[in-house]
Amino acid sequence: MKRGSRVVAIAAAAGLTLAGCESWNRTAKGGAIGAGAGGAVGALIGHATGSTVRGAIIGAAVGGAAGALIGRRMDQQAEKLKAELPGAQVSRVGEGIAVTFESGILFPFDSNALQPSGRDNLSKLAASLADNPKTDVMIVGHTDSVGRPEYNNGLSERRARAASDYLAAQGVSRSRLRPSGRGEDEPIASNESETGRQQNRRVELAIFANQQWREEAKREAGPAN
Repeated sequence: MKRGSRVVAIAAAAGLTLAGCESWNRTAKGGAIGAGAGGAVGALIGHATGSTVRGAIIGAAVGGAAGALIGRRMDQQAEKLKAELPGAQVSRVGEGIAVTFESGILFPFDSNALQPSGRDNLSKLAASLADNPKTDVMIVGHTDSVGRPEYNNGLSERRARAASDYLAAQGVSRSRLRPSGRGEDEPIASNESETGRQQNRRVELAIFANQQWREEAKREAGPAN
């Protein structure tokens, strides 16, 4: 079964209904999948799509009018991040934001010691997170497939922790940060070429509404939500 089909099947199994094409826009998309799903279904979707970051965002979604309220604020933050982090890929996903740094921006090859460009980018990200305090952040390290899987898993975890530690040092509460490593398990390109391996060596972040913000958005949206 193709990945797209698996995602739909998981959503259907969770008793979720996709919105009609007319209302399926970038502010609310993903909300129907995430509404009521919680982290468990989000993790399943992440596994099916090969993206822990996307699964985390989808699993934290509330959907409906509340999700649209969150999404509008996320639109604003994403636009600012795109301007402030030119070396990163910033994407709106459902009700959250996915940020991808090539590992070369943050770390030297085969190292978890942040280099100057990495500290600069993470400082700007920390400032954005300070301006939007009602979000949580998952930080996921990835590697290519060169070397032993156990080593790659460890390196990806050390890099995620190093990024998390730096954000915390810049004033981001550790309670908001969730570092983890996936090693070589979630490639986005072929490991058969250096170009592909370079793409796979990356650090991804998921920015999504925390529980407090989700509850506030539900109240603001009204009982129909």
